[in-house]
Amino acid sequence: MNEELHILAFGAHPDDVEIGMGGTIAKYAEKGYRIGICDLTLAELSSNGTVERRQQEANNAARILGVATRINLGLPDRGLYPTEEAIKNIVTVIRRYRPLVVFAPYWVDRHPDHGHCARLVEEAVFSAGIRRYQAEPGLLAHRVSSVYYYMINAWDRPHFVIDISDTIEKKIASLRAYESQFTKTAGSVDTPLTNGYIETIESRERLFGKEVGVMFAEGFFTKKPIHIHDLLGV
Repeated sequence: MNEELHILAFGAHPDDVEIGMGGTIAKYAEKGYRIGICDLTLAELSSNGTVERRQQEANNAARILGVATRINLGLPDRGLYPTEEAIKNIVTVIRRYRPLVVFAPYWVDRHPDHGHCARLVEEAVFSAGIRRYQAEPGLLAHRVSSVYYYMINAWDRPHFVIDISDTIEKKIASLRAYESQFTKTAGSVDTPLTNGYIETIESRERLFGKEVGVMFAEGFFTKKPIHIHDLLGV
């Protein structure tokens, strides 16, 4: 069975990727591209829900978006530091699935785990391309073509945006799949996520869309220049 992916998106916790780029994932899945999500932790320190329920919600969200595969590395929540073991685990995922493009959280975020995730992914992307770097035996080195960064809690001006007007409903549905995180119930703890968070994210994507003349868009960052093939065709 072919495990190779066109796009592989990393997140610190289940729901990070959906918040930042759920619409983009749905858009490219509809076009027939194979997309994977790799969550680094089980979010075991979350204020609401349980690990088991969060995993069920993550799988439901992945189905809504059309994700080909979802992986969880089980690294410690609030323990995402650039250790050799953590980097090797991520290198193994990159070499196994051989994505063309990798996404990671934008490094500017109120939650330290999101920035730490970005750092770990950057380290792993570099090491994955080194032929003599030892990770899981039998997996060949792989060089990722591009690394981009999606926003979770940030509202910065992005380097580029992707029109998700046709898939905003799938994005919202994927977020609503995380009922334990975004829905306030009698037994839940008050958090930033339980107070209109989904509506806030929808407003952000509407604002980014307005900037480029579409209904909704998701914003991204890059650390390398983007090659424009046709200036008049952009």
